[in-house]
This record gives sequence, structure tokens and C-alpha cells, in this order.
Amino acid sequence: MHRLLTLIALLFVTSVHAQAPSLANEILGSLAKHPQVRAEFSQSRENPALAEPQVSKGDLLFVIGHGMVWHTRDPFEDTLVLTSGDTRRLNAQGKLERVRDGNRGVSQVSGMLQSLLAGKSEEAARQFTITSDGSIDRWTLTFVPRQARVARVLAGITLKGDAFLESIEVNLASGERTLITFTNTRDADSLTPVEAKVLGVP
Repeated sequence: MHRLLTLIALLFVTSVHAQAPSLANEILGSLAKHPQVRAEFSQSRENPALAEPQVSKGDLLFVIGHGMVWHTRDPFEDTLVLTSGDTRRLNAQGKLERVRDGNRGVSQVSGMLQSLLAGKSEEAARQFTITSDGSIDRWTLTFVPRQARVARVLAGITLKGDAFLESIEVNLASGERTLITFTNTRDADSLTPVEAKVLGVP
């Protein structure tokens, strides 16, 4: 299930440049003006089987073409490095360790952001109905799967933002909902030596 959802995220987001409405193209062009971004995040996962949402908080670094460093501070300390098709954990010694099955929500976000700003797949656009609302200053992008086999798993994904991406909401057909909100989003002026090393930035 984890790999399927991550693949879906990679597929649909890479497609927007090819067939999305004009506003969506404007939005993506605006987001692409920020190649290195830092932000704080709050992730809430709701599941009908859970009495209360599972919530985590932390900060992240995203670099177009290289990947993301996702640092969870609460409810526990953990740092994941997500690059194209790979998820690794950064340990206390600054070494990367392979993760067999990283956090599903984080993997989805990584795939979305990386592909959103860099991908050009025309095939995937045929799998989703893309709706854009608002203006370049305050916008919403909604993705709904066209194919029944995808819709059996994924109900839809909604992105919201302004100059930066503000939130990603993933709704599964099972009723599970993951909402990730970003605050204090800003351009990353420089990377630490460790960040540059793990993301492969010269």
C-alpha cells in the first residue's frame, strides 16, 4: 500500500505541466522560483480505526532536484532524508541508514514536492481530473483520480498555498485522512555541511 500511494503521488504531480489549466501552470511556475525552502510542519493522520489523530511536528528542508530532509521533533526525534526513490534515516552520528518502509505521509510529500517542481510526465495527467481555484496569491489545486482502480485507494489530494505551498491533504477511499500544514516557510539561504552532504548538493 505504501509503495502504491507513493507511486500515485509521483505520477499525478509530474503531469501538471503538460495538461493542467492555466492557473495551475502559473502556480507551479511561482513555486519553482524557490529552489531551496525551509519550513515547520504539522502532520495529522486521522483513521476511522483510531480514537484520536496521530500528530507529529518538526521542520524540513526541501531542495529542488535533490530531495528533502524531514526532521520530526515531536512526539519523538527522528530525521529522514528523502531523495528520488529512496528514504534513509540520519542517525546521531550523521550517518545515513536505509529505511525499509519510511513514514507513508512523509514519502508522499517528498514525492509530490520533488515531482511538482521538476517533472514533465504527460501520461499521468490522463489519470487525474485537476481543478484549480483562486488566484496566484491564494490558490487551491485538487486532484481526483479518473481510473476506478486508483479511486478504490485514493479519493483525492488537495494542495493549498500562496507564494509557497501551505498544506497538503491526502484523502484515502478507506476514510483515512492525512493533513500536513507548513508554517514559517521561507527561502533557505544556505545549507549546513551535513545537509549538503546527505542531499548531494555541491
